[in-house]
Amino acid sequence: MAWIALIFAGICEIFGVAMLNQFHCDKKLQTLIFIFISFGFSFLLLSYAMQVLPMGVAYATWTGIGASGGAFIGMYMYKESKSLQRVSFIVLIIISIIGINLTYK
Repeated sequence: MAWIALIFAGICEIFGVAMLNQFHCDKKLQTLIFIFISFGFSFLLLSYAMQVLPMGVAYATWTGIGASGGAFIGMYMYKESKSLQRVSFIVLIIISIIGINLTYK
């Protein structure tokens, strides 16, 4: 259950980052509320996952999901660069998360 919570925490983090970008564009109260809700759930779920998983594994996974997901959202929703270098470094983040999780005991 901790892993599921951690994955959803990462998804909430991605949504929160996307809403930050949206708030930069529209300055609406509704968008600001979505930011607080999504980051609040993200931290709550991360905290829950850390009751079972080691901090290093949980935090690295959470930030990796957020960073790579945020970069992909930027590329596909906000027309940011999709260069080979950028995608390659995102793939390195994902490989690093997998590596950290494979070494978790």
